[in-house]
Amino acid sequence: MIPLVRTATISGVPITDILTTTQINEIVEHTRNAGTEIVKLMEHGSAFYSAAAAVAQMVEASILDKKRVIPSAVLCQGEFGINDYFVGVPAVIGAKGIERIIEFKLNKEEQDMLDITVQAVQKSVQKANI
Repeated sequence: MIPLVRTATISGVPITDILTTTQINEIVEHTRNAGTEIVKLMEHGSAFYSAAAAVAQMVEASILDKKRVIPSAVLCQGEFGINDYFVGVPAVIGAKGIERIIEFKLNKEEQDMLDITVQAVQKSVQKANI
């Protein structure tokens, strides 16, 4: 997960204008660890929960043509410098499915985190192809 704090807003106001750095860092950590929290609360695993919630959001966006921006595993063809790999990027989902990828300039730290993610995806693909 790559937190893009610099792009986050609350009702259009940058979160850095509303929350302290400590609060923002706590939210980022809480978000990163949410899956683990769900597993602990459910006591029997939760691999289905996140996927089911994401699919429900995607289906609703598609059926109701919401044109909603949802982080999605999308085949990148040059976006963010990624070619021929499915990677989690912000995508507009509407009646036609994934209608477009939202691409924007990443700062160095964000790009480094994305590069690590892409490398992990590439390794997984290589293992699957063996």
